[in-house]
Amino acid sequence: MTVASQVKQCTYTLKSVEQGLIHLSARTQKEETRKTIQEAASVLSEVVAELEKRVGELEWHEPQYKGL
Repeated sequence: MTVASQVKQCTYTLKSVEQGLIHLSARTQKEETRKTIQEAASVLSEVVAELEKRVGELEWHEPQYKGL
């Protein structure tokens, strides 16, 4: 498995976790807990954005990995 494909797989996994947190937040009744979950989802969203930038850089430097 290439580095590019590992970074992409990690990105997809983190996106899935982020969506899980958003779903959990919507079902949570305690406001404090909901706020904490939303903050975690927000941080995760920032991490995903950075990883997506890195995937773009990897694909630019190594075009053979584009679309994998």
